[in-house]
Amino acid sequence: MVANKKRVESFLVKFLLLVGGILISMPFIWMIMSSFKPESEIMQLVPSLLPKEFTLENYIKLFNEMNFAVYLRNTLVIVLFSFIGLFLNAMTGYAFAKYEFPMKERLFYLVLATMMIPSQVTMIPVYMILNYMGLTNTLIGIALPGMVAGFSVFLFRQFMSTIPDEILEAARLDGASEFYIFFKIVLPMSKPIIAVQGILTFIGAWNSFLWPLIMANEESLYTLSVGLSLLKGQNVSSYGLQMAGASLMIVPIIIIFSIFQKHIIDGYSLSGMK
Repeated sequence: MVANKKRVESFLVKFLLLVGGILISMPFIWMIMSSFKPESEIMQLVPSLLPKEFTLENYIKLFNEMNFAVYLRNTLVIVLFSFIGLFLNAMTGYAFAKYEFPMKERLFYLVLATMMIPSQVTMIPVYMILNYMGLTNTLIGIALPGMVAGFSVFLFRQFMSTIPDEILEAARLDGASEFYIFFKIVLPMSKPIIAVQGILTFIGAWNSFLWPLIMANEESLYTLSVGLSLLKGQNVSSYGLQMAGASLMIVPIIIIFSIFQKHIIDGYSLSGMK
């Protein structure tokens, strides 16, 4: 009886999760499928989930007529800079976790204090600094403020504090340099937190909207999110184009999450064991 009851409960839980997953996924599936439909099929009275007439016209128009190739290039450049910043954050967190230096605790509290300040408050000072440096209306100016984040430094510091000091000391006794220890020992042991931060970094850079809109005065410097907002304003009645643009924004995030999902689960498991 107990075994049968557990099987029934397990079946009900899996069934409810499956139904909930399908319901949550339906808007995304509809959006992606509609991006491959002609406009007449999207607007028909009785809609269908799968396209009856499969077409790439919406995506071709996005890249040939709507300048989305430029927006994609700019977004990828910002993502690249953000991942460079991810390793800078990791190095900073490692320094706070494993090194002793003057005013270490005060500096770390200062890093934590930056997490309490809304980004909207610092936008004008940061803009003025970058304008003084001549970096406004440039991709570097758009990407630079997002390379370092107090929250990221905090997470890396907390995770790397759990790495045993004995491993690092043994590597130093064997003659390993500090850079070798960091890249060959610390980073491989920090895969779970790197995966989590990698996803957060990618999503933040990929979806960046307000800061690029403020910094860029030319359309050639716009990101995908800014281009998508322009697309919605210029093509209000073209739902196929809007669906294609939105799919272009969402699908890469889903792919990145799928790639790093295993490491995130490993991170949760490690956190539960400690």
